[in-house]
Formats: sequence, C-alpha cells, structure tokens
Amino acid sequence: MQDKILWYFENFNFLGALTFLEKMDLRKRVKMLEATKNQTIYLPNDEANSVYFLKKGKVKISSFSDDGKELIYAILGPGEIFGELAITGQSTREQIAATTEYAEICYIDIQDFENFLSSHPRLSLKVTKLIGFRLKKVRSRLERMWFKSAPERVKCLLLDLIEEHGIKIGYEREIRLNLTHQDIANLAATTRQTVTTTLNELEREGIITYDRRRILVRNPSALN
Repeated sequence: MQDKILWYFENFNFLGALTFLEKMDLRKRVKMLEATKNQTIYLPNDEANSVYFLKKGKVKISSFSDDGKELIYAILGPGEIFGELAITGQSTREQIAATTEYAEICYIDIQDFENFLSSHPRLSLKVTKLIGFRLKKVRSRLERMWFKSAPERVKCLLLDLIEEHGIKIGYEREIRLNLTHQDIANLAATTRQTVTTTLNELEREGIITYDRRRILVRNPSALN
C-alpha cells in the first residue's frame, strides 16, 4: 500500500516541488482511503484534523442553506487536494465533502502535514498560493451572484468547468462530469429550470451539445 501511495504522488503536480526522498518522507505520514459513490468524507462541524489528496474519482464540496438548498462550491478531480483550510487554523469543517463516484483518496493528519510544511518551504508556498487561488474563486462566484444574470452565471460556470476539467478535442472542449441539471444549478446558484432553458438555447445556437454524461462545448469563445 505504501508503494502504491508513493506512485500516486507522482500524479500530483502540487507535489512536484518535492524530491524523491522528500516524497518518501511524506509517504510515511499518509494513509489511504477507498470511498464508494456518494460517501461522505466530512461534514460541517467535524473536526478539521486532516488534509486530503484525491487520486481517483470526483469529490463534491458543498453546503446547504437553512431552507435546504444545496450550494456546490467545487467538483474536484484527480490530482487535487481538499480540506486544506485546516492549515489556516480552521478547527471544524464548514462544508460537506462527498464523493460523486468511486474514489481513491490519500489523507494526512494536519499536525503531521504542518510539521512537513515547516521543513519544506517550497511546498508551503504552493499551499499558500492554492488557498489564495480558491478564495479568489469564491469571491468571483459571489460577484457573479450579485452582478450577473442567471443565464450568464451558467455560461461562466461552463467556462470554469472547461478550465478545470475540459478535455481538448480540436477546437472543442469536452466536460465529462455526469452533472445533472440540478447539480449545475447548485454550482451556478440558480434554478434547474433556468439551467435547462439556458443549455437548450446554447444547443440550438450550436455552441454546445450535451447529454447526461458530458457537455461538448463546440465554441468556447461564444460563452464569453
């Protein structure tokens, strides 16, 4: 299992600053989790005592409002980390992390990770930049909610998904996330009906084609 974890590390650009020996050192501190589809990794108010590295599968980061509406912050794919706010001193979780399909996840105790970062400043800098980048994305989404219409938010979301998960096919981009219209609505802070109407309109205009398994963006520039 430890050799498998070490091999996993080779697939994380985030850990590219480490030498082989440094990865060997990190390997000793890491544990492995195999999670089934829709398995909860953590919930709000759970102790924030680990940082997670996603090797395989997808993980959804979300929360629910008081009236039961879900807001999805991110759909994470292989090579990404989550739960990193524990490094900033967050004592309990504020969001839900759950798999959307079978997933293989490495995780490390926050104290072990902090000790490791203290002796590896290059990696510590990458963590700091990652946290800043994600906070910037949250701010951007909040600005959209205030200043953009619901159809515009759906289009902006498609651009985000292209950047984060898009597969290049010539001039086109394919998004394979198995997202329902409700999932897209929760990501864009709008209604399922608005998502359906917007996607259908984009398809009629020849900008996208889509089904339950994927969205093919035929003309990404038309989403701007």
